[in-house]
Amino acid sequence: MILIKHILDSLQSGLVSTFWFVLLLGILVLVHEFGHFAVAKMCGVYVETFSIGFGKRLFGIKYGDTDYRISLLPLGGYVKFAGDNPGEAPTGKVGEFNSHPRWQRVLIALAGPVANGLLALGLFLAIESFHHEVPTYTKGAAVVDYIVHNSAAEHAGLHSGDVISSYNNIQSPDWETITTQTMVNANDVTVPLTVLRAGQPLNLQLHIDARANPDKFDLTALGLIPKEQDSPVEVESLESGAPAALAGLQPGDKLVQYDGMNLYSVPALLSYLQDEHGKPMQLTVLRGQQTLQFRVTPILLPQPGGATVYRFGFTPVQPPTSIVPISFVSAVQVAWQDTVKNSTLIVEVLRGLLTRHVPLASVSGPIGIFKITSEVSQMAGWWPKFMLMAVISLNLGIFNLLPIPILDGGVIVLLLVESAMRRDVNVEVKERIYQAAFVLLMVIFAFVMFNDISRLSLFHFKP
Repeated sequence: MILIKHILDSLQSGLVSTFWFVLLLGILVLVHEFGHFAVAKMCGVYVETFSIGFGKRLFGIKYGDTDYRISLLPLGGYVKFAGDNPGEAPTGKVGEFNSHPRWQRVLIALAGPVANGLLALGLFLAIESFHHEVPTYTKGAAVVDYIVHNSAAEHAGLHSGDVISSYNNIQSPDWETITTQTMVNANDVTVPLTVLRAGQPLNLQLHIDARANPDKFDLTALGLIPKEQDSPVEVESLESGAPAALAGLQPGDKLVQYDGMNLYSVPALLSYLQDEHGKPMQLTVLRGQQTLQFRVTPILLPQPGGATVYRFGFTPVQPPTSIVPISFVSAVQVAWQDTVKNSTLIVEVLRGLLTRHVPLASVSGPIGIFKITSEVSQMAGWWPKFMLMAVISLNLGIFNLLPIPILDGGVIVLLLVESAMRRDVNVEVKERIYQAAFVLLMVIFAFVMFNDISRLSLFHFKP
């Protein structure tokens, strides 16, 4: 009976995950292709087919010049323009894609990725307008978690565990206030502050100078790491082959002490690891009711964006957050920042792949997306689903801008080359370029699928 219930639960979970995966991918493809479709219509290009999915036509309707269809393979979609046939020279008929000015064709190619970006911005705006999450620690007492060695905070005399009771003459500041005051006094200024240490007030002076690196200046640059929670850092998942997994740590483990020292945030742990330059560390771990000891040696591992730092190699459970209402204007500003930040991160990851700072094995494809969608579908509420859709929409838009023929970016580059040459590339040459690009994309797709499949638990054998 228990086995039957487990099978039914697994089947139900699989159906729910599949539903969300198909819905998410369908919406993203629909938005992307609608961008091409809408701008093509505005430019007077005839659209022969608007398809969600590839391959055999399953069903649809013919309206005007366009066949709107759902096709067999749901991993994408396409818009077929009149006269846009690789290997065929344009006939010059009105409405043919290749008969229109190149600048219009550039706009049509660009419209799909732009539509994905606008969708992501709209989703971020909805999230920030109705579900603006902020870390809980930013609104409470300003407790110091860790002080980086040889930093401005250490030179000022700050210690781990200090409670900042006054900062720049502002009484009982929270971390948000301290961050704001730091940023507005970052040009070679000394700020007075008072800390409570073992219940006793102590007056200090903190020197702030962001002139050396103004674009990346924050509290961390001062060596001042806030305490983000009262409980220890908890492991959510482990990176295969990284020190934490090799040492025997498991998801759910709570990291109580590091070389006998208590730290309560991942930034504090990372700062400590950098200060120790990769030395072996004694970890005290709470696993259920059991206290365990582990000897772990951090190694240099890439972070998202390509930066390489000493890490154990695990994903932590995120610190507590709270929902804070903000104005619409503020929501727009934060949504724009979210869009830019995630877009920049994607570009940095792509750059990291090319420079080998980010391992190729970290790349995910349809199976990886399905797995993430499955996890998000189990979360309560719409907000995690909106967030996932926004991030994947940005990924889809930026991937399509890569300068690979067949992709939108490749079409744009080819049109720009033709504009510079003031003539069309030879039809046969163009056909060979598209064939080579198709082979390249198939190789990339096969590699990504191999990565996805190799990460399935079916292929992870344990002694």
